Amino acid sequence: MLTVTKLARRCGLSRSTLLYYESIGLLHPAHRSAGNYRCYGEQAAARLRQICFYRDAGLKLEDVRAILDRPATDASRVLERRLAEITSEIETLRKHQQTMLRLLQNRTLRSAKVISKEKWVEIMNAAGLSREQMHRWHHEFEKTAPAEHQEFLEFLHIPADEIHLIRQRSRDEKEPGSPTQR
Repeated sequence: MLTVTKLARRCGLSRSTLLYYESIGLLHPAHRSAGNYRCYGEQAAARLRQICFYRDAGLKLEDVRAILDRPATDASRVLERRLAEITSEIETLRKHQQTMLRLLQNRTLRSAKVISKEKWVEIMNAAGLSREQMHRWHHEFEKTAPAEHQEFLEFLHIPADEIHLIRQRSRDEKEPGSPTQR
């Protein structure tokens, strides 16, 4: 015979979990000792292993009870229903994940006020770039990575109409160094 603690340890559970299963009628001790301690036999141990197996599979305790009490009639129906519930939960979690990623991305781009357009121009001037060289820089950025150019301009918190003008001018400019460059 096994005590509560020994049976719980054998199945990797806490003593309180095993007692809870007993309190809701999922598990029954074989008998009580002379000192009124619960004693469990191998039949109870086998039932507890089944309970743990179904719990590890994600079944609710009510479903575990249905399967164990009426295995021939309820097992397939309960398992199929729980599988459908898990599939639905996964789809919901994926939608939440995608929404969070979009929110984090947008929040980062829109709320990051690390640098403004004015600060960026000031840094470029301090680095020795003339206005004409900055225009060339934008031209190359637009030509080689237009989507990233758009994101960069948004990062600088430049209004949409001004971004449109910068990108249009960058596309319209001739190659740097050509005599007809504006």
